[in-house]
Amino acid sequence: MKVADISAAIESLVDARAEDATVCPSEVARALAGIDGPWRELMPAVRTAAAELVKKGRLSVTRQGKEVDAVAGGGPIRLARPRRPR
Repeated sequence: MKVADISAAIESLVDARAEDATVCPSEVARALAGIDGPWRELMPAVRTAAAELVKKGRLSVTRQGKEVDAVAGGGPIRLARPRRPR
């Protein structure tokens, strides 16, 4: 699966949520894999695509409300619109 397709799926799911809502990366993987598809296999690619979107300023990746690297460290993360400076 192409990174561009994964990035588009991430942005689509995030944009469909309320302004302050987040998306679980597994939701993205499941949407891409389809019913009963191998969504777990897509998780590393979803994290990589999320990291690229962060670099472009188009996404925020958090764990317990704090920004984190999408790839490093593992653990649960959430995907959201980029945070605006206050």
